[in-house]
Formats: sequence, structure tokens, C-alpha cells
Amino acid sequence: MGESASTASATMHIGEVAERTSLSLRTIRHYDEVGLLPASSRTEGGFRVYTEADVERLLVIRRMKPLGFSLEEMADLLSIVDGLESASGAEAAGLRERLAAYVESAAAKRRKLEENLRGADEFIATLSRF
Repeated sequence: MGESASTASATMHIGEVAERTSLSLRTIRHYDEVGLLPASSRTEGGFRVYTEADVERLLVIRRMKPLGFSLEEMADLLSIVDGLESASGAEAAGLRERLAAYVESAAAKRRKLEENLRGADEFIATLSRF
């Protein structure tokens, strides 16, 4: 019972996080195990507890996945975002340059997905003629 009402409302258990992000419990636990999204804390009973910032982080991860980014790339991008919060000067400029490379990569991956969708549409149209 060590949580205040404001602390309790600021955190959530894995089930709520799963519902809000449309990710499975298994996926969220996996991201915790590989270090992409360690739980902000744990209850006395050992249950993972997450914050709103954790949900935002998971949404970034979820958006990277369909574009084919690896777990390592996801971790790198998250470290860039984390670093930008406190970096300044040359360090911030270097992080922004790395971030720009991810933006460029994401745009290229999106173009490839569009190309694949056009091909799928053409295939469906071909099949519909029979």
C-alpha cells in the first residue's frame, strides 16, 4: 500500500499497456527481456509497472516493427531519442544527424511498402477478372 493516489494513477500494469498499444503481453515481456523497454518498476509482488512514457516508447517500437527495423536498430533509435533530451552542442548535432538517417531509412522503407501494395492491388485486380 505504499503508493499514493497520484502515483497509482500515473502507473499501469502490463495488461493496460498491452490494451493501449495493441501489443501482446508476450511481446511486451520480450521487449523488457531484451532491454528495449524495461518496466519502470515492479510491485512488491514482482509485477511490472509502466508509465505513460513507457507507453509512448512502446508506440515508437510498434511503429518501427512493420518497417522491418531490427531490435538493435530500435534500441539505437531509442537511445538517440533519450540522448536528445539532455544533449547539447556537438553531441546534440551528432544525435540529430543519426536521427535524420533513421527518418531517411523509414521513408525508404515506406516507399518499398507502397510499391509492394501497388503490386498486391494489381494482383487482386488480375484475379478479379477471372
